[in-house]
Amino acid sequence: MARSEGDLLKVILSVLLPPVGVAMEVGFTAQFWINVVLTLLGYIPGIIHALFIILRR
Repeated sequence: MARSEGDLLKVILSVLLPPVGVAMEVGFTAQFWINVVLTLLGYIPGIIHALFIILRR
């Protein structure tokens, strides 16, 4: 599976602001709101979830 420069940007944003990376990948869906809640509960779970969402596609 080939990765593009856009994926690299999403990964970088996901480390800095996890919900932004998820929003770029899936839009404002349920996954975005789950990531917002995870980020508010703990920064690391938000990052892990964001990377999972971006890298599985």
